Amino acid sequence: MPSFSRGLEKALHQAMNLARERNHEFATLEHLLLALTDDRETIAVLNGCDVDVDALKSDLEDFINEELDSLVVQNGQDARPTAAFQRVIQRAVIHVQSSGREEVTGANVLVAIFAERESHAAYFLEQQDMSRLDAVNFISHGITKSGASEERKVRG
Repeated sequence: MPSFSRGLEKALHQAMNLARERNHEFATLEHLLLALTDDRETIAVLNGCDVDVDALKSDLEDFINEELDSLVVQNGQDARPTAAFQRVIQRAVIHVQSSGREEVTGANVLVAIFAERESHAAYFLEQQDMSRLDAVNFISHGITKSGASEERKVRG
């Protein structure tokens, strides 16, 4: 079974902490994507796909702070990942496993988010004119959204 990269482990913990700090019962894909915007490999993919990372962070923070009030609980329990959060992680693990690699990275999780078409996380990425294909092209071939080739710096 593949292991998680150190950056992905940190992002997963950060996503859970973001939810817990806000007394949210659940950690959502939006918490996860916000945490991934601090992961070096995820940032490389976002930049390669011409995403304005600061604007993405701002959109996610606004959404989490203003639209997730229904997730607030008063009993102070730890947040639990939503089913979509779990599916995205599982999808990334299966993809890495099937491609014979040993480590799941934030870049793999970023690609897996696009399968959750009804999520705001995928919506915010699409609002930045980023597609799953853009991410895969950058991760696999170093091809940026603008069509230029870059040295492949992302494991995934």
